Amino acid sequence: MGDRKNKLEANVEVCPVETTLDVIGGKWKAIILFHLIDGPKRFNEFRRLYPRLTQFMLTLQLRELERDGIIHREVYKQVPPKVEYSLTEFGVTLKPIILDMKKWGITFKNRVDDIRLQTAVQEKGEKEDQ
Repeated sequence: MGDRKNKLEANVEVCPVETTLDVIGGKWKAIILFHLIDGPKRFNEFRRLYPRLTQFMLTLQLRELERDGIIHREVYKQVPPKVEYSLTEFGVTLKPIILDMKKWGITFKNRVDDIRLQTAVQEKGEKEDQ
């Protein structure tokens, strides 16, 4: 992240794709954004959706998205405390990108599944020929 800030401050030409990936890149950010498309989520909802996502990493990713103006953190003054995360108006502009990533992921998974099935059939045929 510091590298991006340094480039922007130095007026260095930054690739727009690099800028986008600086904002939504990382293992969890796009996944967080995907789930926020459906509406606000609480911290523990993300933890339940992805048990491998540590509290530290989730906090870090949410803070970075909030810092970049992509998500909004709403704190409700109640007992017990309630905090919800939602997409900002600017964050909603990422919706087509995230949904295209979903579509591409489905296509890729189906393609890989087909290739793996074909490979398994070929390997089985080769073993039977031996």
